Amino acid sequence: MNSQALSPPVKRIADSTVRRLSIYLRFLEEFEGRGLSTVSSEELARRGGTTSAQVRKDLSFFGSFGKRGLGYSVPELSTSLREILGLGRGWRVVIIGAGKIGAALAQYRGFRQRGFQIVAAYDSNAEKIGGTLEGIEIRDMHRFEADVEKDHPEIAVLAVPMEHAQAVLDRVARAGIKAVLNFAPVQLHAPADMTVKTVNMAMELEGLTFALTNQGV
Repeated sequence: MNSQALSPPVKRIADSTVRRLSIYLRFLEEFEGRGLSTVSSEELARRGGTTSAQVRKDLSFFGSFGKRGLGYSVPELSTSLREILGLGRGWRVVIIGAGKIGAALAQYRGFRQRGFQIVAAYDSNAEKIGGTLEGIEIRDMHRFEADVEKDHPEIAVLAVPMEHAQAVLDRVARAGIKAVLNFAPVQLHAPADMTVKTVNMAMELEGLTFALTNQGV
């Protein structure tokens, strides 16, 4: 059961679609580990909390996969999703902010498993500079621009206080980094050619309290 070649992606894919692709990939990797060779859209939908029609629609943005009545080849679809999500290569990452969140992120093994290499951490606190986070050097923020020119990181993770987040983002943008994962609970203003994803834990918790409050409504 052969997948067809991937079609060039459309210019704009909804964030919700990309998140579901990541979910599908994790289930496919689980299936691979169990030695399963095929999977249906119904099974992916059931695991992902969506519908089989949504699974087929999500995948159709990128090409034609599987065959009607036979399902999807697990290894082929896994390979295709890794390619779509840009996981076929390594990505160099810097963490800005060596506090508790930065330290927790440095310890997260999932980064390395997905091909994200943390090359450095930065802070402006003299007591932290020169130390390490899980073996990663904590560098003086004064070095940031020069290091970016030398190390060529593609992604910056912001783990700084909210009052400093915009100024740090501006420096990241000027240094030429085009992708940022922001943990500061604030809406940031970025250039049009930069992608910023904000992890707002309060909003995620509010989504849970909404669900609990409206159960049975």
